[in-house]
Amino acid sequence: MLAQEMASRGLAVLCVLVAGLGQAGSSGQAGREDLNPAVLYPWRQRSSGGLSRVKRDWIIPPIRVLENSKLVPENLVQIKSDKIFTGEVIYKLEGPGVDQDPKDLFEIDDKTGWIRSMIPLDREKYRSFTLKAFALSPSGERLENPSTIEIVVLDQNDNRPNFSQKEFAGSVSEFSVPGTSVMSVTATDADDPTTDNAILSYSIVGQESIPPLRVNKTMFGINNETGAIYTRDVGLDREVVKGFRLILQVADMSGMGLTGLANAVIHVTDINNNPPRFSPFLYTMSAVENKVDFVIGWVNATDNDEPGTGNWETKYTIAKGNPSRNFAIRTDPVTNEGILSVVKTLDYETQEVYTLTLTVENVNPLSIKAPRDPVSSATVVVTVMNENEAPRFNKDPIEMVVLESVVPGTVLASNIAYDPDNGKLKYDILRDPEGWLIINHETGEITARTPFNVRSPHVKNNIYNAVIRVTDTDAGGISTTASLVITLRETNDFFPQLFPLMGTVCSESGRETSGLFLSAVDEDLPPHAEPFTFQLQDINVSANWTIIQVNETHAVLRPLVELETEEYAVTVLVTDSGTPSLGAYAQVNVTVCLCGKDGECKTEAAAIFGTRVGVSFIALLVIMASIALLLLLLLLAVAVGNCRRHHMKKGEGLLVGESDEDIRDNVLNYDEQGGGEEDENAFNIDLLRNPVDVGPLPTSFYPPISGIPRGKQPLRKDYPDNLPSPSYPRKPPADPTDIEDFINDGLEAADHDPNVPPYDTALIYDYEGDGSLAGSLSSIASASSDGDQDYDYLNDWGPRFKKLANMYDPR
Repeated sequence: MLAQEMASRGLAVLCVLVAGLGQAGSSGQAGREDLNPAVLYPWRQRSSGGLSRVKRDWIIPPIRVLENSKLVPENLVQIKSDKIFTGEVIYKLEGPGVDQDPKDLFEIDDKTGWIRSMIPLDREKYRSFTLKAFALSPSGERLENPSTIEIVVLDQNDNRPNFSQKEFAGSVSEFSVPGTSVMSVTATDADDPTTDNAILSYSIVGQESIPPLRVNKTMFGINNETGAIYTRDVGLDREVVKGFRLILQVADMSGMGLTGLANAVIHVTDINNNPPRFSPFLYTMSAVENKVDFVIGWVNATDNDEPGTGNWETKYTIAKGNPSRNFAIRTDPVTNEGILSVVKTLDYETQEVYTLTLTVENVNPLSIKAPRDPVSSATVVVTVMNENEAPRFNKDPIEMVVLESVVPGTVLASNIAYDPDNGKLKYDILRDPEGWLIINHETGEITARTPFNVRSPHVKNNIYNAVIRVTDTDAGGISTTASLVITLRETNDFFPQLFPLMGTVCSESGRETSGLFLSAVDEDLPPHAEPFTFQLQDINVSANWTIIQVNETHAVLRPLVELETEEYAVTVLVTDSGTPSLGAYAQVNVTVCLCGKDGECKTEAAAIFGTRVGVSFIALLVIMASIALLLLLLLLAVAVGNCRRHHMKKGEGLLVGESDEDIRDNVLNYDEQGGGEEDENAFNIDLLRNPVDVGPLPTSFYPPISGIPRGKQPLRKDYPDNLPSPSYPRKPPADPTDIEDFINDGLEAADHDPNVPPYDTALIYDYEGDGSLAGSLSSIASASSDGDQDYDYLNDWGPRFKKLANMYDPR
């Protein structure tokens, strides 16, 4: 190792004195021990001169100890300090082999400094030891810095080389050329690999063939350095020898030292150098006619290649004599024999003898080292044996396509079976669940008994199944059955039926949602049903109505013009898509009604008030009736006033005990038009005291009185919400002839008022006079006197006004 440069304050300098090395220039303090080559001065750092200087360190070689030494304990080396101390020096040793595992291998004499080995050392366990030496005073004070001492164990050839396996296995193909690599073997030696003790050499010391004594010459060699085994000679034939067992040896010290043994088994592998051969070459077999999938015999071929491999496995072929492929041959995987069987029925009446030519080959192709002989072949003669055969159908199943409306007696099938032995046959129907078929028992002719029905529960996917049996009466009743599969073709034999036959439509012709949806049903199956075609056949009807096709199954019937609300009879023709197509007329009773905005039929009044803009004819009638009722009430008021005036002149008032200042004779509240009077504060008091029977008025014309709610009123939808109401006329008519204008002004204001219910009538008359313009209602007719009035015409108005007429009786 390299020494370190030490400081001038007296650090120890290591040096080693080996055998034969003396000290030159020693000072007078050096004794005889300085000349002992086995003494180490690890701490020497001064020269013979008196001056102190730094010296370069010595390279200390390791101390070498031979392993397995029997001279124990053995002194290895002595260490000393080269300083002069006044007191005693004690030497100590520490490290692996002393006070660390493995312990007690070495020790040191603390007085003399001798290091000894205590037991024999084993290099294969511990190759070297690194120890530290100390020089101490009796009190334990370090006199010098510790020094490192390395002990190296020298190797001896004490380990035999060993193969990595007790027996090696390899293989080589037969007929391999010399030098062909076979396998490699390996061995190890525990001795020092840097010495001759671990240099190995391989050799083959024995050879034995399997089976024994088949080959005598040396067939294999080995590389003495790598252990690679190779072929040395020709003649490896697997049919002669199956393998070899070799005895291998490995020796250390380049073959001159210790040895180890192992075995190597080398298998000779097969190549396909032997083609298969038939043995024998002629075979005779027999087969029964009309049987299938049965074995008629075995053929054999031999192959000298290794059994169980593709080089030995064979495949057989029928090269000639099997044009109809009645026969087949396969290989038995265990015995390698060929198994010949019948795969298609034979007919004795057609052919009695078959001569087959068979060939055989291996599964694997032949090696180029195999002899080029022709492929082996064999002949097989097969004799067909006759037997009583059952009748046969020409087809099974017997398939046919029939119209479901087939005419009874139509021939559906004939010549359906035959007898190979030309026997007499009898035909029967075993299964015919609907009883649609008839069969001639002698000829087998099948005819239709009745028309078919594709909607029968026994018809699935338009297919009807039956079973036919034919029996050979000459051969003991041997019979055969076959399926009869009849595919029924649909015919167009049902008329489509229109529905519904009644309904309602809106009278407005432009309404998109108006119309009656029509459809049809047809008992036929596609393609003889939908799509349906809907048509109007009557020219007069077509002028007012139209029919629009919606899809393949629906149409909508709509008016072309605005029709009166009544019931109409519309004739519709519906036609299916069959070939030929069938059509049917149907009368649809359509009720035309008034509809709301949602397209639903409503009552007449609801329909009127549900219109968006304008005034319809019916609404005008309602308005005119309201005006007539108002005029009638005015006339009634005039009559009552005249009657009251007449009695007041005689000192008799209609209202007894009332003064002339009573203003209840004035008409004060007219909150609506068209609903009758509800003024209970003025005018109606007189009517209650002198009732006049005018009959009940329709409640629909009674809007709520101003200021008195009558429940939730519907809002008009033809005007936006929350718009201000127009101004209604509030001045009283100055003349009866102005009443018409007054009413018309109120009507126009009500039509454009968005905050009143949608009744299209004038509703509000809120005028109340500032004081009484006349003392009573009779002031309306103040231009004429009681005497001038003739009230006999009231008798002509009916019993309701008869009492009023009596009040003005001139008597």
